[in-house]
Amino acid sequence: MTLTILKPGLQSTLQGAPRLGYRHMGMPWSGPADSLSMALANALVSNPAQATALEMTYGGVSLRFEQEAHFALTGAASDITLGGAPIAPHQTQHAPAGSVLDIAMPTTGLRTYLAIAGGFTADTILGSPSTYLPAGLGGHKGRALQAGDRLTAHAQPTDLPILQTPPDLRPHIGESYALRACPSAEADRLSPASTRAFYSETFQTGRQIDRMGITLDSPKLDIASDGKMKSAPVFPGTVQCPENGHPIILMADAQTTGGYPRIAHIARCDQHLLGQIRPGAHVRFIQRTLEQAQTDYAEKSALFQDWLPGFIL
Repeated sequence: MTLTILKPGLQSTLQGAPRLGYRHMGMPWSGPADSLSMALANALVSNPAQATALEMTYGGVSLRFEQEAHFALTGAASDITLGGAPIAPHQTQHAPAGSVLDIAMPTTGLRTYLAIAGGFTADTILGSPSTYLPAGLGGHKGRALQAGDRLTAHAQPTDLPILQTPPDLRPHIGESYALRACPSAEADRLSPASTRAFYSETFQTGRQIDRMGITLDSPKLDIASDGKMKSAPVFPGTVQCPENGHPIILMADAQTTGGYPRIAHIARCDQHLLGQIRPGAHVRFIQRTLEQAQTDYAEKSALFQDWLPGFIL
């Protein structure tokens, strides 16, 4: 099965399983910014949770199915049409050969996921098909998609069931997010007042949001840092605070080390939400101990166990 990209949107890439086991060599994980939405899209077309899918940032994508195919869309809410007719997300869809799929800019959220039965084929580098744009590897030629690109998929399964994501398993995607977080290694560099503010005030995201990280514009924190801290390991979900007092939440393509104080880490159960936070959104942090975060993770994972067997948040 082949599809042709007519309009690529702002940034569309192929993402699949993360590139694990190489952070000690300076290689980030990559993979989907919103792993839950990608897994839900794959489930609707009977793919494994980490089968390679299309991640689209801010929509504006148009593509043509050169052969008939089954597909599904999840993630950011937007108007979607197939052959000019509206279709719904979170359910299995059938595309006739030659039909055109149009995905508008989302009204809420940031990233939309397109899974196709069988999964997309992609360049596999260091055990992962995921695109890592800074190094130009994985995915489709290591880059964001362009008009005229042709993507292929593995063989489609026969007798594909028509499915819908259960309503209570569909993530809420809006303009405000509450993220559970644990204090991290340099949390004590925040002043007492800023520590209280971090877990009680509402932050607004800045304009600098990409697969590397999310900047928070306000409020400004008081941090004991001169910008000369020795580099230390960081991971997706780490919250760093530069000396300017504006925190940064690291994302899927986050570097492997950083020299800003690590003031918190987003609990694993809520990291998938980071992929949907857009500029101007509101974010609050809910403090958790390590034990509480582990319990939250186990409880949230259990919710999806039957629908997404084997999926790891």
